[in-house]
Amino acid sequence: MASGTALVYDEEMTTHKLLWSDPVCDIEVPERLSSSYEQLECYHLVERCVRVPVREGSEEEILLVHSSEHLEVAKSTQTMNEEELKRVSGNYDAFFFHPNTYHCARLAVGATLQLVDAVMTGKVCNGMALVRPPGHHSQRNAANGFCLFNNVAIAAEYAKLKYGLQRILIVDWDVHHGQGTQYIFEEDPSVLYFSWHRYEHQEFWPSLKESDYDAVGLGKGKGFNINLPWNKVGMGNSDYLAAFFHVLLPMAFEFDPELVLVSSGYDSGIGDPEGQMNATPEVFAHLTHFLMRLANGKLCVVLEGGYHLKSLSESVCMTVKTLLGDPVPQITGEMAPCLSAIESIQNVRAAHKPYWKWLMYEDTSFLQNLSTKSHPLKRANPNPFTDPESKMTNNDESVKVERFLELHMKKIVFPIPPIKTATADSKGSTHLLPVPVHLVKEMDKTEIKALVSGFYADLVKEEKILHSLGSMLAILDKILKKEVCNGIAESPTAAVSVAVALRHSVQFGFQRVLCIFVGDMQIIPNTEDGKLLMIHICEKEHGFSLLLKDAEGNDFFSALLGFILPVAYSYQPNLTVIAIGPDRSLGISGISLLFALLQGLAESRVFAVMEDTEMNLMQSVAKVLVGASTPDFGVYVPPTQEKVTRIKILRDRFQQEWKMLQCSGKLSI
Repeated sequence: MASGTALVYDEEMTTHKLLWSDPVCDIEVPERLSSSYEQLECYHLVERCVRVPVREGSEEEILLVHSSEHLEVAKSTQTMNEEELKRVSGNYDAFFFHPNTYHCARLAVGATLQLVDAVMTGKVCNGMALVRPPGHHSQRNAANGFCLFNNVAIAAEYAKLKYGLQRILIVDWDVHHGQGTQYIFEEDPSVLYFSWHRYEHQEFWPSLKESDYDAVGLGKGKGFNINLPWNKVGMGNSDYLAAFFHVLLPMAFEFDPELVLVSSGYDSGIGDPEGQMNATPEVFAHLTHFLMRLANGKLCVVLEGGYHLKSLSESVCMTVKTLLGDPVPQITGEMAPCLSAIESIQNVRAAHKPYWKWLMYEDTSFLQNLSTKSHPLKRANPNPFTDPESKMTNNDESVKVERFLELHMKKIVFPIPPIKTATADSKGSTHLLPVPVHLVKEMDKTEIKALVSGFYADLVKEEKILHSLGSMLAILDKILKKEVCNGIAESPTAAVSVAVALRHSVQFGFQRVLCIFVGDMQIIPNTEDGKLLMIHICEKEHGFSLLLKDAEGNDFFSALLGFILPVAYSYQPNLTVIAIGPDRSLGISGISLLFALLQGLAESRVFAVMEDTEMNLMQSVAKVLVGASTPDFGVYVPPTQEKVTRIKILRDRFQQEWKMLQCSGKLSI
């Protein structure tokens, strides 16, 4: 199995620079690269990555996407003087040439392809290429929007040609629409292109009708072009997460890509003068975490935009930390998408319903964007740092955002526990786990009795159960004290063990504990009012439960992505406990995906309590917890109408309390 994270960077790409005054282009500066790399060094991330050398992309590789005429124009600029460069640059929308631009653009292409090779050959699992000039606006025959060659589009064609790939996902989270990428692949069903972008009803650059939600692709490519237009500035963390839960992730799992490429623009982050959005750097850790569950972990992140240097560099670091397998920071901000985001998401779902199985039985209808039509510039989430109506100068705003981010990053970046995954070898079977798991010594009887005799006496009445708590509490204590990140405990009575674990966690000081029960087990009533949230995935009705009879693998996606994940992110737990009991209708792959996706919460503190100790299940969960990739789900099977209806009823019932549910089904704002 591939491991490691590649970092592709060459200082040479900073030699592409603007030689004259141009207020449109002057934000695309060499420091975008150098400051990002310096911040990676500051966090000691460079030394943890596998360094992959840069090369120039060949002419043949560039011609996979671009015309020979475009290539020749770019080549000719190498010997031009400043006046000639200025004249040629004027032929394009928002682009500038420097004598080194052609060389740097070839390095950007080559760096991206080097990353693809490293991932596809198994040298590394994933990686990031820090490149400029960026690429996603450049078209077959034209430079555009700071972009000369379309790095990610070339990478997709290269991967199809060299490795025979038939399904590639491109995720473009830059704040501008990557119209160049859309034009290249809009008739190609082998590439699923997803872009969210500031749009404001076609008022924001590049101001194209085909950037709206109803541009779904052409011919055989219909359904494979997904545009999610943001019609307000100020979109925040919850809006971005809602877009993933209710649009991108269900489509991506159905598409089942063999490789994921990210056009990673950070101008969609807070403080950026172009985007004017409010998303903080840690949201990019969460988005990266989700994408790592696809394509057996084959993920290539390629830099696009990002023009506030502090916001850019911190967001780059959050992305790379996640690629390296570090625990994901707690997301900040209210978990409630704004009405404008909900309208856009609903419209995308409605536009794509004819093309996707997962949408077959969903309630979808077009909305008229009433929240923004009358006030197109009204902000989604007011932010004094980037409010267009603010009287502060751009420089004042930038300084304030920089100060905010200095404090913010200190709050969210936390020491990584020295041990990833812990267990106790109560049955002598740990050696069968295929991954390194740390063994914890069980609590002795005296210690357990002292702990249980008072606070837990009502739960533990049998000596056999008392003994089984020794290993469970030893592992849990390590997690609560942040000495290990996550753990697995075996228990003959999972329901009792979990009840003790939950009570113990609250007594320890944890205020929001999420517990998910899988299987038909008798749940002991919750006595910790408001401090526990329980979700039961089972066949029989147990109050707040998901009824997933015979749910297997793909059938579980609608519940996990459409309900469990939005509720869990709305709740924002500081510990996640997952109990696996007997008579479970959920298969091993579904359980593994549940663990994998929920690791994005609670700084990745996840505790597994398993009554069903089938070795294949234990091995699969252990792989997920230590950071190995998620198992393959095979051919996508859409959920039945009955399952979709059940989830819909639950969503309608709980969406007032858990706002992240509000992007699908009926709105009740």
